[in-house]
Amino acid sequence: MKVMHLYARASRPMNWTPITEIAQLDAIDAASGAKPILLFKHSTTCSISRTALDRLERAWTAADSEVRTAYYLDLLKYRSVSNAIAERYGVTHESPQALVIRDARCRYHASHFGITYAGVKAALDVRTTTA
Repeated sequence: MKVMHLYARASRPMNWTPITEIAQLDAIDAASGAKPILLFKHSTTCSISRTALDRLERAWTAADSEVRTAYYLDLLKYRSVSNAIAERYGVTHESPQALVIRDARCRYHASHFGITYAGVKAALDVRTTTA
């Protein structure tokens, strides 16, 4: 999959994998068994969405990119994928919206200014335990 740098700047090490097809959700679910996955749903015409994305990208570190996987959805361009995410993971659609997928289930979601690096990082860092 192609990795992209949104609004690329040297100080922003966040590597995004774009979501463009519903079929990618199966791969995300499979990968989320090994480690949690971040999905970020972004409206490219919304200033709040842009601000939330910018805040997340400014805090993200190069070390985060080495151990975490982040997917980006342009929900205006791929509305059917956005709808599939809401249905699959049982979350009401919002924009912007950050979801953390672990073991093919949404374990965390936040929207608007509730999206913070600390919240996303904490959700990505939660370890599941097996008996």
